[in-house]
Amino acid sequence: MKFENLITLINTVSSSKLTQFSIEYEGCKITMKADRGMKVTAVPAPEAAVLEETLSVQEAVPQESPEAEGNVVKSPLVGTFYNAQSPDADPYVHVGDKVAKGQVLGIVEAMKLMNEITSEYDGTVKEILVENEQMVEYGQPLFVIG
Repeated sequence: MKFENLITLINTVSSSKLTQFSIEYEGCKITMKADRGMKVTAVPAPEAAVLEETLSVQEAVPQESPEAEGNVVKSPLVGTFYNAQSPDADPYVHVGDKVAKGQVLGIVEAMKLMNEITSEYDGTVKEILVENEQMVEYGQPLFVIG
C-alpha cells in the first residue's frame, strides 16, 4: 500500500466514529481503533518480523485565534509537530521572523516519517499556534503569516 493511501486511510478512520477497522492487503494486516487511541498493527510477509506501533490520538479541535489576521499555514496530516530539526537545535522560526514561500517552518512526524511544513506565503510570522511535540490534526492551523 502506498504511503499516501495509508495516510488517507488513517485520516478517514481518525475523523470517523468507528471503534475498530481492519484491512488485509498484500500480506499486510492493519488494524485501527478510534476509541481512546489508534493502534496500528502491521503484519508483513511471514519472513519479516511483526511490527506493532501505538499512535496516540488526541481529541484536538483545530482552533484559529480570533485575532489572527493573515495567511494560515495548516497541517497537511495527523502527527506530532516539532519546531526544530532535532531536540538540541534552534527552532526553525520565531514570532516576528521574516519567511519566504517554501521556507521550512516546522516538521510533522507521522509513522516515523518526518514531513517538513513549508510556508505557502512570503511575510512575517505573526503567530505560532502549536507547541513543540504537540499532537496535531489534519487541517489544524499551525502558523499565521502576515
